[in-house]
Amino acid sequence: MPLLKRVPPGLWTALVWVVAAGQPVVEYVLMPPRHEYSLSYPRDGLDPLAARALLALAFLMVLAGSALLRRRAALAYGLVIAGTVVSTVAWRQDEVLPLQFLAVDVALCYVAATRPRRIAITATAGTLGVLAGYLVLRWITGGESGTASEPFVALTVIIAWLVGNSVHQARAHTAELHARVAAQAVTAERLRIAREMHDTVAHSIGIIALQAGAAARVVETQPARAREAMITVEHVGRETLAGLRRMLGALRQADQEQEPATRDQKPTGHDQGRTQAPPQPAVGLADLARLAATTTAAGVRVEVWWQGKRRPLPADVDLAALRIVQEAVTNVVRHAAVDHCRVKVEYREDELVVEVVDRGKGSGTNTKNTDTGFGLVGMRERVALLDGRFTAGPRPGGGFRVAARLPVPTAAGTEPAAKAGAR
Repeated sequence: MPLLKRVPPGLWTALVWVVAAGQPVVEYVLMPPRHEYSLSYPRDGLDPLAARALLALAFLMVLAGSALLRRRAALAYGLVIAGTVVSTVAWRQDEVLPLQFLAVDVALCYVAATRPRRIAITATAGTLGVLAGYLVLRWITGGESGTASEPFVALTVIIAWLVGNSVHQARAHTAELHARVAAQAVTAERLRIAREMHDTVAHSIGIIALQAGAAARVVETQPARAREAMITVEHVGRETLAGLRRMLGALRQADQEQEPATRDQKPTGHDQGRTQAPPQPAVGLADLARLAATTTAAGVRVEVWWQGKRRPLPADVDLAALRIVQEAVTNVVRHAAVDHCRVKVEYREDELVVEVVDRGKGSGTNTKNTDTGFGLVGMRERVALLDGRFTAGPRPGGGFRVAARLPVPTAAGTEPAAKAGAR
């Protein structure tokens, strides 16, 4: 079947027409005389030179139309119909030949499948008009007798149009689905980048703002503390820039991977050192200690509690857990007005539980408790993508609590450990 699909539609049209038109010539004209005799194809039907010329012209017209069918479908289809009509004139027939008209059906099916509906409907109407012309001609000349073949041929024409139109609609629907999937992929990637930018930059900017404000307040009375705060600002700023560069490098690397023609070329001149982005280090709960240290240095002490047996996690779960903690701690620094918070990471058999608790100004009117910002929305989206559960709200005794439960496949945690043990 794949081989048959590779055959051009024009070749199918030519094969069907040539076989249907050549079979009576061979059987009733070229072969020795037999008892069988055809009224449609008499033995002396091609004796006149004009009849032979017309039949040759019909062959040329159909073959030319078949060759042009893919490039100029409307003109090619007209040549196929004209050649079919000329062949009936060559045999001095006053009705269409159903077998030869199958080639017209093949061409019409292709036109309906690949060209706009207006062109397909025009071609179908023209074909039905030709068939109606044969009926009118016989009615005028009084040659109508027996059962007319035109209604049957008209039915095949309509079926050919319906098949081609169905193929056209299926292709259009498939193209629409592909475009929709591509648009959704672009949107999802933009949301992912937005979450990464928000989680990375917002936390660092919060620390920088806090330290810069502290330095401004004590720059005259406590120069040493102001210097330490500014050193922290410099350190966090450099880390943020490094993270942004890694993210941009990963995006550029993804763009370069979509160009295989240039990916394997050796970089020369100004391209050296830029065609391959440095590998981006893995981000996950392994960076939680550094996050806690940075936040503690900014004035909000972060206590990290680990529960359960620590084990390797899937990359998406590991990254989501860190980003949730990072965003929750950032909210504590910005809104809670406290000097410490607690982070709990619990490894369970089939899930990872992450919780961030503070005793600050957690209330229903607090800015961080609403979903008007992007922080809680981003955390909720991350958890939803992993089919987890997310809760965030004020605590009964005061403060605020953010908790996420992320499913972890059992094989994801045990298989790496087993491989490590095997080594």
